[in-house]
Amino acid sequence: MRVLASSAAVVLAALMGIGPSAAQGISDNVVKIGVLTDMSGQFSHESGEGSVTAVRMAIEDFGGKVLDKPIELIVADHQNKPDVASGKAREWYDAEKVDMIANLINSGIALSVALIAKDKNKVAIVNGSGSSRITGDGCTPNSIHYAYDTYALAKGTGSALVKKGGTSWYFLTADYAFGHALEADTSAIVKGLGGQVTGAVRYPIAALDQSSFLLQAQASKAKVVALAGSGTVFINAMKSAHEFGIDKGGQTLAGLLVWITDIEALGLENAQGLVLTNGFYWDRDDETRAWSKRFFERMKRMPHMGDAGDYSSTMHYLKAIQAAGTDDAKAVMAKMRETPINDFFAKGGRIREDGRMVHDMYVYQVKKPEESKGKWDYYKLLEIIPAAEAFRPLSESTCPLVKKG
Repeated sequence: MRVLASSAAVVLAALMGIGPSAAQGISDNVVKIGVLTDMSGQFSHESGEGSVTAVRMAIEDFGGKVLDKPIELIVADHQNKPDVASGKAREWYDAEKVDMIANLINSGIALSVALIAKDKNKVAIVNGSGSSRITGDGCTPNSIHYAYDTYALAKGTGSALVKKGGTSWYFLTADYAFGHALEADTSAIVKGLGGQVTGAVRYPIAALDQSSFLLQAQASKAKVVALAGSGTVFINAMKSAHEFGIDKGGQTLAGLLVWITDIEALGLENAQGLVLTNGFYWDRDDETRAWSKRFFERMKRMPHMGDAGDYSSTMHYLKAIQAAGTDDAKAVMAKMRETPINDFFAKGGRIREDGRMVHDMYVYQVKKPEESKGKWDYYKLLEIIPAAEAFRPLSESTCPLVKKG
């Protein structure tokens, strides 16, 4: 009788148009989300407590439950060590029964955890990291790259500066997956527009002193000195570049990934005139201002695109569970792909088969001190890059999930 009842249930599910995974509801009677991020290292101001706060806000705003089951949040510091991150991801997916891992700043770590999510049939949503490989040869059916990537940053900042006369480039590149991808993507954009790359030097991501690298860039006489890195190292490099007079000597400094927290740390006197590409600015419209005010009340700083992306993607994930009737990864990923994203972060956003969430990107210029109305009023809009143009076209994708022809 039990076998017959089970068979009948499967037949009934099929007649109703839902598969076995969609009929199973919430596994372990809890939806568990893990934020795996840099809580104490050089990228902590770009992720860390801000990413945890953003994900927690999304859970609270959703009501703390989905399909009448509680949503639980756990947090770990990966210390920017791929082995630590991989070990924690396996522990979470296996022993802790985590359903989705969020943030994943540090591109090498994001690429590794995305593969583990695939192996364990769980979900990984990347917001902190930028390497376009995450939706290229590193794509998986279980991972999503949400807020930005190196192709979009290169498209915005690279194009804007070449058009302004920056036709020769020299790169200071962080020696890991993100820096390599950012240099490669930006070089391709610059060369495609008729510019040239005169040279590049790679530095260890933990390097504190950029002096020797900056002097090489200065000696290159390239019109643009591009910093293809992030974190406190980027901030220190910008300060040193000003001390060496690189900008006063006629060379343009280009920050290829700039967070608003970087501008706060640098100050407008040092950062003024910097051209940057971003997926979010707190002062863009009424919706961004309203959400950012709530975030500010908790963090005492304005959010950046990583924070906003962590909130938006977590909310999209929870809505997908609600719509799918299950936390099964395959069913949830399918629902996330088929459902447009319309919130304060993105309008008409969508997740492609390669895992890339496509949305408008924005090219900004940092204001002069006299142009700013006060603290956190740092950007003026130069250009909006439509979603269809901002990210690498599928026709050029190296993701094996993308069907060609």
